[in-house]
Amino acid sequence: MQRPVRLSVDCMGGDHGPSITLPACRTFLDKHPDAELLLVGKPDALTAAASWSRCRIVAASEVVEMDDPIDIALRKKRDSSMRVAIQQVKAGDTPPAADACVSAGNTGALMAVARYLLKTLDGIDRPAIASVMPNTRDGFTTMLDLGANVDCTAEHLLQFAVMGSALVSAVDGKETPTVGLLNIGEEAIKGSEVIKRAGELLRAAGESGLINFRGNVEGNDIFKGTTDLVVCDGFVGNVALKTAEGLATMLSTFIKQEFTRTPYAKLAALVALPVLKHFKDRVDHRRYNGAALLGLRGLVFKSHGSADALAFETALTRAYDAARNGLLERVHERINFALQASLNTNPANANRAAEAPAPRQAA
Repeated sequence: MQRPVRLSVDCMGGDHGPSITLPACRTFLDKHPDAELLLVGKPDALTAAASWSRCRIVAASEVVEMDDPIDIALRKKRDSSMRVAIQQVKAGDTPPAADACVSAGNTGALMAVARYLLKTLDGIDRPAIASVMPNTRDGFTTMLDLGANVDCTAEHLLQFAVMGSALVSAVDGKETPTVGLLNIGEEAIKGSEVIKRAGELLRAAGESGLINFRGNVEGNDIFKGTTDLVVCDGFVGNVALKTAEGLATMLSTFIKQEFTRTPYAKLAALVALPVLKHFKDRVDHRRYNGAALLGLRGLVFKSHGSADALAFETALTRAYDAARNGLLERVHERINFALQASLNTNPANANRAAEAPAPRQAA
């Protein structure tokens, strides 16, 4: 992108609100001189940022609380910081005010409001949540879906693979990222009927050049880095994500306990301090914060609700990288390619596409 990358930030969202989001925004701006921020929230809570350069405060009078039902966020709080922040990336008669939106607010509310305001891309039935996990290759494995869709069809999993490939390509610079389907074994005959059908669709997509499919992968492959992208439904993905975060925390706690158990252990800890610090950084989930809501007509990134300043800054950086590298355009291109391939191979799909009603616009 030639012009500055502009992010809209829901400064009121999450467990901590401006006490965390504002320091994170300040650090982010210091590290990214070509970035601009729209700070959305109650003006009296954002006065500390009033004089910041490359920033503008966008007023919102309401806040979506972490325990608010989706209906409240969607229909009652029409001037919430979450909703106003998402509106900044909505394209209309004029270009959107921001290139991407970041919020640490209620996940269900964020997905519902974003889907209502932005709508899904043509060819996408459901948006998905994608994020990264560390692997032993000193890199990241991208996973989706991580909780947006509990029940998925094989076609949904194919859509996730296409969108996730675009994400990895845009953010990590890998033009043909490898894709694996999460299963209970590598053999094609294993798994539920949905997974076996999804495997067939993904193999066909791989043969057509739509994705770089490498077959089934198992849970341990996520951390081996066997493939760049792992596809699964939201139930399995969310369990895997929370299990990984819990395991990392437990291992860090165990190491700390062992190195403080005796005076000799404490002495050994001093010698091993550089190694321990590097280990802690590699498993620190804060450094992998920032999940993309893929499949929408705008870029929206979700931060952990409990994120501290470092974690929220990481989410801002991921949104910045996605916008700067044209993630939305890349998803558009891959989805259009997939649709065209589907129409060419199955004329019935073309008839259904022509007969499909136009999408309903937001009120």
